[in-house]
Amino acid sequence: MPVRIVSVAAHSGAGKTTLTEALLHRSGAIPRLGRVEDGTTTSDHTDAEKAHGFSITTGVVRLTHAGTEITILDTPGYADFVREIRGAVRAADAALIVVSAVSGVEVGTERVWATADRFGMPRIVVINKMDRERADFFAVLADIKASLRGAPAALYVPVGEGADFTDVVEVLSGRAASGQPAPDAMRTVLREARETLVDAIVETDDDLMTRYLEGEEIAEDELRAALVRAVHAGSLYPVLPVSAATGVGLDTLADLLVDGLRSARERGPVTGLDGQTREPSPDAPFSARVWRMSIDPFVGKIAYVRVWSGTLKPGDTVRNTTRGADLKPAHLYVMNGKDLTEVPELRAGMIGVLTKLGDLHTGDTLADPQSPIEYDPLWLPDPAHTVALHPVTRQDEDKIGAAIARLMEEDPTLHFTREPQTGEQLLSGMGDMHTTIAIEKLAALGVNVTTTAPQIPYRETIHAASEAQGKHKKQSGGHGQYGDCRVRIEPGEGYGFRSAVVGGAIPGKYIPSIEKGVQDAMGRGTLAGFPIQDVHVTVLDGSYHDVDSSDIAFRTAGSLALKNALEGARPGLLEPVMLLRVRAPAQFTGDLIGDLQTRRARVQGMEPEGTVITVTAVVPQAELQNYSADLRSLTGDRGAFSVKAHGYQDVPEHIARKVIEDRRAALANA
Repeated sequence: MPVRIVSVAAHSGAGKTTLTEALLHRSGAIPRLGRVEDGTTTSDHTDAEKAHGFSITTGVVRLTHAGTEITILDTPGYADFVREIRGAVRAADAALIVVSAVSGVEVGTERVWATADRFGMPRIVVINKMDRERADFFAVLADIKASLRGAPAALYVPVGEGADFTDVVEVLSGRAASGQPAPDAMRTVLREARETLVDAIVETDDDLMTRYLEGEEIAEDELRAALVRAVHAGSLYPVLPVSAATGVGLDTLADLLVDGLRSARERGPVTGLDGQTREPSPDAPFSARVWRMSIDPFVGKIAYVRVWSGTLKPGDTVRNTTRGADLKPAHLYVMNGKDLTEVPELRAGMIGVLTKLGDLHTGDTLADPQSPIEYDPLWLPDPAHTVALHPVTRQDEDKIGAAIARLMEEDPTLHFTREPQTGEQLLSGMGDMHTTIAIEKLAALGVNVTTTAPQIPYRETIHAASEAQGKHKKQSGGHGQYGDCRVRIEPGEGYGFRSAVVGGAIPGKYIPSIEKGVQDAMGRGTLAGFPIQDVHVTVLDGSYHDVDSSDIAFRTAGSLALKNALEGARPGLLEPVMLLRVRAPAQFTGDLIGDLQTRRARVQGMEPEGTVITVTAVVPQAELQNYSADLRSLTGDRGAFSVKAHGYQDVPEHIARKVIEDRRAALANA
């Protein structure tokens, strides 16, 4: 049976899960239509998805239409779950991008479109919710053309909108899907839409373009054949209106999934990192990529694989070429919603599931050991939101490491670290929703934590040069302790240490001990006990005692010398800053800039692109603690952002005073 694998992606709220459910029901794959609001859809089957009312994981569902098996990968709409979205796009042969007929193109639409662009993914665009009040197909179509790269073109147009949306009409033929003639009132709209579509089709074929420009009438069959080639090649993106709620347009969409999307064979050979290729044929050497991992409390580790070439049977040995380990899966499965069905083989072009295999991770390549190949990794972004975890009990403290490791094995976009300066355990994810779901999963694994915003790892520095002596002299009977040195400190990038001692005032063997003492003192600054950075130290002079001098005495003297020198060096407070990139509809530009100004940001640039703008700014980390939720509120969940460390900068004096007071109080109470 022919196979199609399509990932369904959209901004949150566009109705992709409802559309997936409607296609399943329409095809007879499920007897009853589930609802997102009731937690009864086939693809949103986890407890977390039922509780929150939106997709968190990629649902894998299968249906049959017109003698073709269609596997749909229903991805989450929240950008927080980008690992799921990108994995599904890489596992599919084409993408179905869903856009709301009311809201139009949103930031989530832009993001999934950019991902599809990056990997040359053919796609169909569905304008959903045509039954809603204020639905406007042609306004959204114009929005799509203005906002998204490439050549979207209406393949079908709606008969009516809102409550009057009753049918769709094919643009090339002018025939309605219901078999009824198109309304007379649509003649002008259809003529204009056909001219636009024909222009888009002939632009993808040089021969047709030449004939068209010479005034030749291109036959409809030729236009259809060129359209299919262009859609398969990803050079033209057909757009059609549907209503998942009423079912109008669903049969047309199902036909298009079969006739308009490429199969795995039509996709062509897949290329490995070393330039090797694999034909997408069941007879070629086996190869596959792990595009998703999950941990089931009963089944254990579940690896979702896209088979690119060859055939895998139970008991066959396969090599994880990413990690150099051989594996032997005893059972093979396909997934449909929450149900695993064992199968006798997995062939090229299938989405399969492997269970109870230890050394497998998202992005790994599996291949025939006799014909190894490795595919490129999945390309996942860095985390953007961080929380500090505080285990509730000692038992939670003991179990948190293993539980977090289990979560990160399932989701590589989660990061877990211990901040050396503050000692806090930090969990980082793609947004506040991502970390919230992760903490709920921890609780399900028996680890309860509370969360706070992370402490800011402030540093101290100096703004002037200074000299001081450090002398350690102690006599307690027998050998005493004696160390004496004079140092000069100066502002400078990074840390520097050198000796300028002449004439043997301090034996060379004690210079390393002085440096250790200097570093001891740099671990706790004089203002508020934060580590000191960007200081260059020079040992100028000193003295020693033949009997009483020792390494420990000079280490203590070095520490005292630095502390004394700091008093005259105009010490100051530094705070970490982040490079922030915010992407949102251009209509929010003023709000974004105004908000960033309240966060002491230095705006570096603004890049408009269609209806979207990207703002780049350097912002203190302390001002971004709740930015994920704040941006969602500011833009109505239409904004997205990324952050990366960008060094340190001086803290304004009025803020520094407050930080120092709070820090001294905390140290006093500790």
